Amino acid sequence: MHPYEDPERLASYADILAGELPGDWTSTYHPSDDKDDLAELTDRIWDLDLVAAALAAQPLRRAAVLSRPDGARLVVLDRPGEREGFLIGAVAPHDLPDEAYRGVREPGGIALSDDPFLGAERVATGLLTPYESALAQVRHNAAPAIEPSAPERVVLTWQADGSLAASPVDTMAQDVLTAQGFVADHKTGIYRLSGDDTTVQARAVRATGRRLNAHGIALALQHPSGRIAPATAPATAPAAPAVPRASATRTR
Repeated sequence: MHPYEDPERLASYADILAGELPGDWTSTYHPSDDKDDLAELTDRIWDLDLVAAALAAQPLRRAAVLSRPDGARLVVLDRPGEREGFLIGAVAPHDLPDEAYRGVREPGGIALSDDPFLGAERVATGLLTPYESALAQVRHNAAPAIEPSAPERVVLTWQADGSLAASPVDTMAQDVLTAQGFVADHKTGIYRLSGDDTTVQARAVRATGRRLNAHGIALALQHPSGRIAPATAPATAPAAPAVPRASATRTR
């Protein structure tokens, strides 16, 4: 058996390499029997150069994954052909959306000699720096999709007196509603827009929709579903309109 064919050689090399890298790294060896893990790893390798070319020449038959508690991962694999040394490349995080990687340059993998101590120095200067930079960028790109942001929708509900009521909203939407004539009830957080002048009301709703949309917030109008808006008292019903005399004298 040639030395490069010895599976223990790759596992031992990766163990030593993990212990020599800056930070808290551990190594996990994946033999050829770990077909699912190797397939998933192949899909996540973050490289379009040296490591990608090696995988195109030879499918991933075994590998060692170096992991750090913050989720960073590196993969160590054999070099194709009867060559000494190994290849090491970055592994893309699996918990970030694909859109986060757009415009981010791949941290290219590098070749390592058979000496894991020299290899650790080369990884620290030639791979970890671009990998850390790329990781920071994709995590920043993904933040809006992961972290809570402004509400996606403000709902205006018609009230019995013709006014419109909006449930409590965040600061951005509050400023928009107030600027368009909505009045806040500081006890309940409900915002109301009077319906005394329907022309003014309609103009205010259109302006509110445009301004909310500019901030990525949708506006919806709805009729109450048999209930008063949360935390509000029943609105006083308007006086019933006078019934025309002709209608009032219908035959029973």
